[in-house]
Amino acid sequence: MKFKLLIFLFFTAAPLFAQQYTISGYVKDESSGEVLIGATVVDKNDRANGMATNIYGYYSFELPKGEYTLMASYVGYATKVIEVNLTKDVAINFSLKEETSSLEEVVVSARRSDENVSSVKMSTEKLQIERIKSMPALFGEVDVVKSLQLLPGVSTAGEGTSGMFVRGGSSDQNLILLDEATVYNASHLLGFFSVFNPDAVKNVEIYKGGIPAKYGGRISSILDIQMREGNNQKFEASGGIGSISSRLTAEIPIVKDKSSLLLSGRRTYADVFLGFAQDENIRNNTLYFYDFNTKFNYRFSDKDKIFVSGYFGRDNLGFQDLFGFDWGNSTFATRWNHLFNEKLFLNTTLLYSNFDYGFDVNSAGTGFNWNSGLQEYNLKLDFDYFLNNNNTLFFGANAIYHVFAPAEITGQDSNIQSFELQNDFAVETAVYLSNQHTITDKLSMEYGIRYSSFAKIGADSVSIYAEGERKSPENEIRTDAYGSGELVKHYGGFEPRLGIRYMVNSKTSLKASYNRMRQYLQVATNATAGFPTDRWIPADYHIKPVIGDQVALGYFRNLKDNAWEISVEGYYKWLQNVVDFLPGEDVLLNDRIETAVADGIAWSYGAEFMLRKNIGKTSGWLSYTLSRTQRQIEGVASGEPYLARYDKPHDIALVLSHKFSERLSLSGNWVYASGAAVTFPEGRYVISGQNIPYYDDSKRNDSRMPDFHRMDLGLTYELNSRWKRYNHEITVSFYNVYNRKNPFSIEFRQVNNNDPTFNEAEDGPITSTRPAAVKTALFGIIPSVTYNFSFK
Repeated sequence: MKFKLLIFLFFTAAPLFAQQYTISGYVKDESSGEVLIGATVVDKNDRANGMATNIYGYYSFELPKGEYTLMASYVGYATKVIEVNLTKDVAINFSLKEETSSLEEVVVSARRSDENVSSVKMSTEKLQIERIKSMPALFGEVDVVKSLQLLPGVSTAGEGTSGMFVRGGSSDQNLILLDEATVYNASHLLGFFSVFNPDAVKNVEIYKGGIPAKYGGRISSILDIQMREGNNQKFEASGGIGSISSRLTAEIPIVKDKSSLLLSGRRTYADVFLGFAQDENIRNNTLYFYDFNTKFNYRFSDKDKIFVSGYFGRDNLGFQDLFGFDWGNSTFATRWNHLFNEKLFLNTTLLYSNFDYGFDVNSAGTGFNWNSGLQEYNLKLDFDYFLNNNNTLFFGANAIYHVFAPAEITGQDSNIQSFELQNDFAVETAVYLSNQHTITDKLSMEYGIRYSSFAKIGADSVSIYAEGERKSPENEIRTDAYGSGELVKHYGGFEPRLGIRYMVNSKTSLKASYNRMRQYLQVATNATAGFPTDRWIPADYHIKPVIGDQVALGYFRNLKDNAWEISVEGYYKWLQNVVDFLPGEDVLLNDRIETAVADGIAWSYGAEFMLRKNIGKTSGWLSYTLSRTQRQIEGVASGEPYLARYDKPHDIALVLSHKFSERLSLSGNWVYASGAAVTFPEGRYVISGQNIPYYDDSKRNDSRMPDFHRMDLGLTYELNSRWKRYNHEITVSFYNVYNRKNPFSIEFRQVNNNDPTFNEAEDGPITSTRPAAVKTALFGIIPSVTYNFSFK
C-alpha cells in the first residue's frame, strides 16, 4: 500500500478512465527551417493541455480520443491552428511564419508571454538575440556577455571587461557552454569583448539559481548558448562593418528541408590602421582578434538528426619585437538526436574544448617563451521522457577527461633556464534524474538528484607535509609518486535540486528553489576579472572541491495582459572549501599550489528587483540588486570575515528602446554600481631607492574603488533598398555619453607639479614630495558607426 502511494505521489497520472493518445512533433520557423525553442502547442479549448518545445524544438503530450483544435504559437510568429480527429498516436510538425508586428505591438520577448509567472523556473533569464543586437556597445561591437551584465544578480568586473559575477560568485564559478561545449575563457582583447559573435547565436539563457539537475560543475551560474543551425530553405547572408571589426555570416541549404550549413566569421582590423602610423614603433605593434563559427546539420528521418558545430577564436597582441601574447579557444561538438518513440527523446553529444595561451619576451638580449593550456573531452547522454501530461522526466549521464598543462617555459638563451610544471589529469563523471511535475492547476514542482564524481589521476607526484603544520617546503616530509592512470584522490557526492511554483491567480505566482552544486576546478589568480593567464587547477590530494548551496524565494506578477512584468527574488548562498591566496604567494610558477592557498567558507545574500515592459513603442527593463558577499579563511585577513573582491552592495541597470517609426529606433542603457572592494596600501618603505607599498592583510578589501556609472545611447536607421531580399541599416552608438571617468586602476606614487597624469583640479594641490593616488580611466565618450546588412 505504501509503495503504491509513493508511486502515486511521484507520478500524478493522467485520467485513467479514457484512452490516451500522444500528439508529438517539432515546431519550426517556416522561412529557415530552424526549430523554435520554447514554442507552445496546446488544445485551444483547454490550454492546460499542452507542452512547450525543448531546446531541439520537440514537444509531446497526451489527450483522450476526440476532435481537437491544436494551436501552435511563439512570440513574434503568427499562430497556426490545426484541426485533428484523435483516434491514434499522431506526429504533427508545425511551421510558423514570422509576423511583422505593428508599431504599437512591438514584442521584444522570445518566450511565452506569461512564462515568468507560469513556469517553475526562477532565477533564470533569457535574452532575445535581437534585443542584444539593439543595445549600444563599446566601439559598436555587440556583446552577449555585457548584455547579461545588465540583468539583476549579474555584475561586471569593471570598465570594459567581459567577466561576470553572479550572486556573489567569482568569474570561474560560471559554466559557459556554447552548443554544450565548455568555453574556458570567453574574452577577446583582455576582456574588452566576448568571444560570442551575435550573428551566429540563436538562444541565450542564464541560470542564477534553481539550476536543473542536468547541469553541474560550477556553483554560481550556467550560461547556456546555442548556435543557429542555418537556413535549410534558401541561401541567406548577413554581416556588418564596424569601427574596429567586420563580420560575415552565410547560411547555406545543403538539402532542402533536411540539411544546412552555417559559416560565420569576425575579425578586428586595428592592426591594419597601425600600419599607417608615422611612428615606426607603433607600426610594428600587433593588435587583433578573430573568431569563426560553423555548424552543419542533417535530418536523416523524423527520428534522427545530427549536428556538427565548432568554434575557433584567437587573439594576438604584440609590442614591437619585445613582447608577444596570444591566446585562443576552440570547441567541437557532435550531437545525435534520436526519437525512440513519441515519448522518449535522446540527445547524445561528443564534445571537445581547448584553451591555450602563450607569450614570448625579448628584452636586453634575454628572452623566453611561455605556453600553457587545458583540454576537455566530454561524452553526454541526455534523455527526455514525456511520461504523461503531468510528468516529464529528464535523466542522463556524462563523463569528462581533463588535461591541464600549467606552464612550459623555454629559454631562448643560457640566461633563462627552461622548465615545465607537471601536467594534471582528472576524470569527472555524473548521473542525474529529475521530474517536471504538475500536481494541480496551482502547484507545480521540478525536483531531481545529481551524483557527481571526480578522480584526480596520475602521472603525478604529491608532497606530504607534517601533520598540523602549514603546507610549506620546509614542512615537507616526503613525496609520493603515482603512475599514469593511477588514482591520486577521489571526491564525489549527491547534489539535490528542487523548484516549486504556486499560482496565486492567473497573473501571480510564488516560487522557491534550492540547489547544491559541486565544483572541481578553480582558477588561481589574484586578479578580479578573468585574464588569459589565469591558471585553472583541479581538486587534488590537498585542495578540496568547492560545495555550494543556494535557496531562493520569489514573487512574480504580470500586468496589463502580460505587457508588464514585476519580480522580486531573495537568495542566500553558502560555500564550503573556498580557496583564497595567502599574502605574498606566487600562483603562476608554483609547482605545489597548495603551499600558496588556504581554504575556508564564503556566503552571499541579496534581493533582486525587476520591472520589465515587453510590448509597445517603448520597451525594456529596470533592475536593482542589493547584495553582500563575504569570506572567512584561516591565514587570510587574520582569520576574520572579509569582503570578496567583487562585493558590490548596489547595482542598478536601466535598459530602454523606443521605436519612433518602422525605420528609426533609439536604445539606451544606464548603469550604476558600488565600487569594487580593494586593499589600499597602508604606507610605503624604500629599498635601494625604490618605493615599495606596504599592505596590511588584516585589512584585506576594506576599501572601495569609486562608484561606477555610465550611460550609452544607440540610434538605428533602416535604409531604403532597391532589392526586396536585401535589408541594411546604420547604427550610431555613443559609449559613455556624459564622459564619466570611471577609474580602472588607482596607483599610489610620488608626484610633482610636472606630472602630466595627475589632475590637480580634482585631487588638490601638489607638493614635490607628496604621495598621491593617481587614477587611470580607460574610456571617455566613444562614438562608433556600424553598417549592418542581410540578404534573405
